[in-house]
Amino acid sequence: MKVKISPSLMCMDMMNVQEQMKVLNRADYLHIDILDWHYVKNLCLAPCFMEQLKEITDVPMDAHLMVDNTDVDLVDLCIDSGAGIVTLAPDVVERKAFRLIDHIKSKGARAGAYINPGMALEVVFPYIHLLDVITFMTVDPGFAGQRFIGESLEKMRQAKRLKQEKGYAYEIQVDGSCNKTTYKKMYDAGAEIFVVGSSGLFGNDPDLVKAWEIMERDIAKAIG
Repeated sequence: MKVKISPSLMCMDMMNVQEQMKVLNRADYLHIDILDWHYVKNLCLAPCFMEQLKEITDVPMDAHLMVDNTDVDLVDLCIDSGAGIVTLAPDVVERKAFRLIDHIKSKGARAGAYINPGMALEVVFPYIHLLDVITFMTVDPGFAGQRFIGESLEKMRQAKRLKQEKGYAYEIQVDGSCNKTTYKKMYDAGAEIFVVGSSGLFGNDPDLVKAWEIMERDIAKAIG
């Protein structure tokens, strides 16, 4: 496929994790949303989930930190629990962004940042050259199943242009409403990784094998 796939595990069937992982192990990444009820009014996955998951998968896990209290101790907990990517909130880590990015890389993991729909790409300009992944949210953070916010696409195009002009190495990832109605416009805007959740994968069919096949067909039809 022309894009990489990162299933959002907050949308999986938590009563059948081992069975579903037999299908999800074919993914490029696993998207782990960590929510603390403060950054957004929701609670979700945790490092202890990754710690158990790493016993049954070798797929790199992306710890998407939607938490107010982001510091070295949480970064260490995520990486020690199995995260291969730690994705930071620029508005939370502004005063310690370089320290955290350096620390993530010193631990052998990749450093990412995410851009919320109401946030300008310029917020990461001071350290954009250090990022391995930039995740563009096309929904407001914290909840699955929200409407697609098309205003995020221009920021993705901007990141794509900068990557080409400056030779930056980051991957462009898109998170939120990745499905058959949006795949093409996201891909055309520069998306290299789709984070697929309820509308793009898990809601396609009760049988996850069939749901994955539907997703692959939808992506192939959308982007060729």
